[in-house]
Amino acid sequence: MRDGGPASSPIAGSVNAPAAPGRGPASNPGPASNPGPASAPSRGPAAAPVEDFSPPPASGGAGTAVAAAQAEVGKPYVYGAAGPDSYDCSGLIMWAWGKAGVSLPHSAQMQYSATARVPVSEMQPGDLIFFGSSTSSIGHNSMYIGGGQMVEAPRTGLNVRVVGVRDGIVGAGRPG
Repeated sequence: MRDGGPASSPIAGSVNAPAAPGRGPASNPGPASNPGPASAPSRGPAAAPVEDFSPPPASGGAGTAVAAAQAEVGKPYVYGAAGPDSYDCSGLIMWAWGKAGVSLPHSAQMQYSATARVPVSEMQPGDLIFFGSSTSSIGHNSMYIGGGQMVEAPRTGLNVRVVGVRDGIVGAGRPG
């Protein structure tokens, strides 16, 4: 199945919006109410994130893919379409990343399998957001563009659009 099913289904533990990209534990300045003495450093090597996983860097083509997808805003959703005049969700992603020189399959489920897993809280512009009832039943995807926003080809009757990231996320992936 390419795309289909509900565009957002409530999932336990889903998130409303990711943290701002680049704002992990190492870049969080902490409370500003009592910064302490200027000579006492508050951050050092010991303040590094504890987690071992660090997602791969965004492909150099992420900016190209984001710009390509955003340029299609207003074009109609047509199931099975991959541009340049209409798109379904995975067709928009495939087309936009193709402009950046990255080949992706035309299926939200297959795009999930073809991308590196990224924690939702660490998404960067160009990363893919997957929606469904589970990672083995993905019915929709979109592209994160930063600032808690995503670009998507939502469903029949609606055009490609930019909207806030919503509930129902089952995973995020980074092409490249």
